[in-house]
Amino acid sequence: MEYKDEKLVEEKVFKDPVHRYIHVRDRVIWDVIGTSEFQRLRRIKQLGTTYLVFHGAEHSRFHHSLGVYEIVRRIIDDGFSGRPEWDNEERLVTMCAALLHDLGHGPFSHAFEKVFDLDHEQFTQSILLGDTEVNAVLRRVAPDFPQKVADVIGKTYPDKLVVSLISSQIDADRMDYLQRDAYFTGVSYGHFDMERILRVMRPTEEQAVIKYSGMHAVEDYIMSRYQMYWQVYFHPVSRSAEVILTKILHRAKHLHESGYIFKQEPVHFHSFFDKTIVLEDYIALDENILMTYFQVWMKEDDAILSDLCYRFINRRLFQYAEFDPATEYRKIGELEQLFKEAGIDPAYYLVTDSSSDLPYDFYGPGEENERLPIYLQMQNGDLSELSRSSDVVDAISGKRRTDHKIYFPEDVLEAEKDTNPLYERILHMLKG
Repeated sequence: MEYKDEKLVEEKVFKDPVHRYIHVRDRVIWDVIGTSEFQRLRRIKQLGTTYLVFHGAEHSRFHHSLGVYEIVRRIIDDGFSGRPEWDNEERLVTMCAALLHDLGHGPFSHAFEKVFDLDHEQFTQSILLGDTEVNAVLRRVAPDFPQKVADVIGKTYPDKLVVSLISSQIDADRMDYLQRDAYFTGVSYGHFDMERILRVMRPTEEQAVIKYSGMHAVEDYIMSRYQMYWQVYFHPVSRSAEVILTKILHRAKHLHESGYIFKQEPVHFHSFFDKTIVLEDYIALDENILMTYFQVWMKEDDAILSDLCYRFINRRLFQYAEFDPATEYRKIGELEQLFKEAGIDPAYYLVTDSSSDLPYDFYGPGEENERLPIYLQMQNGDLSELSRSSDVVDAISGKRRTDHKIYFPEDVLEAEKDTNPLYERILHMLKG
């Protein structure tokens, strides 16, 4: 029997709080899970700094990746298999792409990427195609198999239906993280009837579509996503922690470039600071290492780095105030000047941050920023874009919501406001 078709003697299962069980029968999937690069995802939190707000949010990219695999496995084996629109030869590449879609995430994911100008999807593809354990497993299937998996994740794979299962407006990735993140944060917003959606999902040449009878389950899914973004993912306190995290990395980078002598040289960061990153350095870095450095940097002589690390480790976060850049653009300049006069570096202690989300959109093919809409399969077989049939979705389609905040060290300002009139003035401007 060829390796790609090989099954385990006995099915392996992972007990899972969201899907009850993750089922593995394919030898390839089991071997991929056992690689060091995939096991590294246990040391990368799914929700970054959100655990500082919702204390249960300690789950990892490993959890999520298994969940996305399980949803795709169910879609294929329980829903698509045997249907003429589905080519079962695509089964293994689809399941591997689902399992490995987040392989390249770095520690604290998006904040880390922002500081060092990285792209986790590019690193995912580099890990799949490089000299790695994952690549060795995938090459056992076929010499070009790692490239096929990378193409699915990079959205360049010729079978668009396969890509849509991993990356679309209603894909396995979103269906898992909404439910998983809701479970671990303890909120109710992310729950929707996934079982119903899976039952009414149908394959077409271009993408997976939903039978018209499942429209209300999809409405529930869209609203769940909307609520999760504003109640969890964009929570202002979590954003405060991410602001501090980002500033820690910026400060360490600045000190390195300035020739500062660290008490303990940050050797794990050198290639990131110098923009000479090789794949081995990237894979070696995880959140355990970052947190170790933050503990060490609390004892550094640099007051800013020491303070920021103390704040992050001990959850002494910045306070925030609402900010409208359209009407208050002069305010930032005035505050920056006051901070400098007060001896507080505004580059690290006065931070504006914006969050923006588009819960559902439906750019047409060929339009700028093309985005595949969700289609309903009507009773006569025709396809209809979701918002044409759903008043609920139509009401939020194409409507981008944006939120702006200013973050600042209220504790420092409050402690000194009675002795320093500048601090009192700053607080008055920030808090109205």
